[in-house]
Amino acid sequence: MAASNNSSIIFAIMALLSLSSITTSHAARGLLQLPNLPTIPSLPQPTMPPLPTIPNLPAALPPLPSVASLPTLPTANSPLPSLPANPLPNMPSLPNMIPTLSPPPSN
Repeated sequence: MAASNNSSIIFAIMALLSLSSITTSHAARGLLQLPNLPTIPSLPQPTMPPLPTIPNLPAALPPLPSVASLPTLPTANSPLPSLPANPLPNMPSLPNMIPTLSPPPSN
């Protein structure tokens, strides 16, 4: 356990040291001193087919049906029956299902 812990710490230190030794200024200078690269030629523009035309909607919508021609909802004339007032029965208690463990016998 201790050996793997020490090796992981040593690996982390080595990784940090190797990452800290990277000089980005040298890499940036190398990129700036590159010779002029050839330009990328422009690609031809594709020709697209014309979009389909959207048909025109009629200017006037058809009239809505009148209120007199709509069916009416039935009304309830009798009151709803009341529910019985019996209380809910008590739930039975569950037995203790987890056994208690006794300590091991001593010699």
